[in-house]
Amino acid sequence: MQLYQGQQHVNRRIPPGGDGSFRRKLILFVIAASVVFLIAFGAYFFYLMLSLPKVDRLADYKPPIVSQVFGDEGTLVGEFYLERRKVVEINKIPRRLIQAFVSAEDSNFYQHKGLDYLGIARAMTKNIIHLRKKEGASTITQQVAKSMLLTPEKKFSRKLKEAILATRMEKKLTKDEILYIYLNQIYMGSGAYGVQLAAETYFGKNVEQLNLAEMAMLAGLPKAPNTYSPIKNMDKAKERQGYVLERMVKEGYVTQAEADYAKKTPIIIRSMKLVNNDQSAYFLEQIRIQLVEKYGEERLYKEGLNIYTTMNAEMQRGAYDAIVNGLKALDKRQGFRGALKYLKEQEVEPFLKKTEDGIDIASLKQGGTYQGVVTAVDPAKGDATVKVGERVGTLTKKNMAWGGKMTLQNSYGKLPEKVKGLSLGSVIEVQVVTPDTNKAGAVFSLDQIPEAQAAIYAMDPRTGGVKAMVGGYDYKKSQFNRATQAKRNAGSAFKPIIYGAALEKGLTAATIIDDSPVEYTVGMEKAWKPKNYDNIYRGNVTMREALTNSINIVSIKILEKIGASTAVEFAKKLGITSNMEPNLALALGGSSLTPSELTAAYGVYASGGYKVTPYFITKVTDRDGKVLEEIPTPTMPVFTNNTAAVTVTASGSDVTVTPANAVTPSVEQKPATVSALPPPVQVVSPEVSYIITNLMQSVVNSGTGQRAKAVGRPVAAKTGTTNDMKDAWFVGFIPQLVAGVWVGFDQERSLGSGGTGGAAAAPIWTEFMQRAVAGMPVQNFNPPANVTFATINPRTGRLAREGSEGSLHECFISGTEPTSYGE
Repeated sequence: MQLYQGQQHVNRRIPPGGDGSFRRKLILFVIAASVVFLIAFGAYFFYLMLSLPKVDRLADYKPPIVSQVFGDEGTLVGEFYLERRKVVEINKIPRRLIQAFVSAEDSNFYQHKGLDYLGIARAMTKNIIHLRKKEGASTITQQVAKSMLLTPEKKFSRKLKEAILATRMEKKLTKDEILYIYLNQIYMGSGAYGVQLAAETYFGKNVEQLNLAEMAMLAGLPKAPNTYSPIKNMDKAKERQGYVLERMVKEGYVTQAEADYAKKTPIIIRSMKLVNNDQSAYFLEQIRIQLVEKYGEERLYKEGLNIYTTMNAEMQRGAYDAIVNGLKALDKRQGFRGALKYLKEQEVEPFLKKTEDGIDIASLKQGGTYQGVVTAVDPAKGDATVKVGERVGTLTKKNMAWGGKMTLQNSYGKLPEKVKGLSLGSVIEVQVVTPDTNKAGAVFSLDQIPEAQAAIYAMDPRTGGVKAMVGGYDYKKSQFNRATQAKRNAGSAFKPIIYGAALEKGLTAATIIDDSPVEYTVGMEKAWKPKNYDNIYRGNVTMREALTNSINIVSIKILEKIGASTAVEFAKKLGITSNMEPNLALALGGSSLTPSELTAAYGVYASGGYKVTPYFITKVTDRDGKVLEEIPTPTMPVFTNNTAAVTVTASGSDVTVTPANAVTPSVEQKPATVSALPPPVQVVSPEVSYIITNLMQSVVNSGTGQRAKAVGRPVAAKTGTTNDMKDAWFVGFIPQLVAGVWVGFDQERSLGSGGTGGAAAAPIWTEFMQRAVAGMPVQNFNPPANVTFATINPRTGRLAREGSEGSLHECFISGTEPTSYGE
């Protein structure tokens, strides 16, 4: 039966065109499809070959580099960049550092022609075995092609482009040229691009100073910069370092003994001192706007400009610190406002992890402020345990004493209304008193972000060079520059302008004004009854006494005498451009001005009557040092006691005096690069300027500005406080520097306890000036030749006998002094 079936099968008739015909058709189809595929792939490949970017431009490698900003003494004070990078020539990069990168990233770099076929095969094998991408096979050349010439898309077409470009690059560039691009281009973590900035960021060194242990650690970063960061995770960084060292041994670059020694070498994380953009942020933004307008964003952020400015680095640091300290002191006088928020127990760890991810230093910075979470409390001792990220510290009872009596709740949840204190899960601001060691043992003090704002503006009154400027507490949270943009009522800080106008109209420092209540009719029925701040009325007082004690009634009567429009015109001469209503409220600072305006106006008095143009930039050069723009330091003629004209050129605290008839050596100028400022203009006489200055010295010596005596040298200044203490001002100067401080809320409301100009603004001004004048020679305010002094009776304004009770020396413009004696 089986045989029969077999015979039947064998004898079955095959129809014409059966299996053989089908196979032939299938073969023809496969051949045709392959041809079409090859033609299509060839066309696509040919298209890629034509459309790919040229590799020739890599021969002139000029990556985006940092534009640097320098202060008046050549100190680096700021940077503008898209990628923070410093380019270093290949011959300055240690050979062993190159070998470390080659070992870690592309061991066959010196053998292949752009593609490492053995590496590709090895990676494919491992990936198939592990059923996932276990190893990559991109060469250093491919990485350069991807970084410099292609977009970061993850497609097969990009890998094909990468391979084509890599082979082209190997034909056009030497191995050292490829390494030069790679080692300067690659991202190394912590905001650093290229090996030079990585060396500075992690070890505080230049590349040529690195030891083998540090080189291997840097070479391990490109694979995963955040994961292997020695700042964030030293254990993983050491693990990766060990891998790199073993690869170097295998490639014959180092011996096993050298590798073992390097593994044991202690790694010290010590960043090279970086520029603190935070403390200079408002100043930098001011010049950024000017630079973008003139040179464009592309040039500023990518082409490595060198920008030289009028900023004094130490003054800027002092201004920033003074603003922070002053606002915190004012804020703490108002009391502790409570935790920022309250976390549930399960929310604590995620919050701390997110905080830790934002910390890029090994230990918390002493004096730095961070957000922490209360994780334990000891109500008996009054202490709390606080975690900042993974760092644990103690918040002692003493270090939160400013907050008053604090309730410590040993459970999670918000405290009851009107109960001041901390519970578990409370998120609070803490300041680092003692940094942590190995993420433990920190000591914190309770802190809180001030709600009020402040601004400081400091300028050389002889040149107009702005030396320091801070426009608010924290630029990251508010870019509004209150120093130049916030128009606020000046209060009594406007009075020196009223008094200057009065002196020009013939009044003197000894003019007697009646300090007694007065009432003015406004409109048909409404009456205005101005008051003195202290509600004390002193009767007849001199203008000196009135300004010294900031007597409102006298200022109003002076303004009434000379006319409000006269004061407005005088203010405009000083450089104030804000709108000023010509009414009697002007005497109390009723018009809104910016701190920069009012400070520059005071600068006219400081300079002997000259109005100068404030400026920030002195020179700009390109990356090769070619001068693109240069602003010569302005000079002004001044007059000494012998009335001989001289020219003063000011730079920092140094003054060069040239007689008017001296021959100045000619200096070759390049007109295309020189930008001249308007020359200083005499807008107020030296005599009026001196007398107003002398009056403001009394404010410091015996009036509302006595806190400024701590500067320890002749100072002229004036306080200012507006109604309900919504604004606090302190503006003053020495011959070399004028500075103004404003304190207030963006949305106007009372500053509360200690919100006067003398209590809120003067401490900031004084702290700043003490830092600013350190090392600066002491200079007096010298009277011009046309100013005379006379002994007067301050009760009458007339002459008094030398040595008579209550008499004082007063200054006058010659010819305006009293001529008669009287009781």
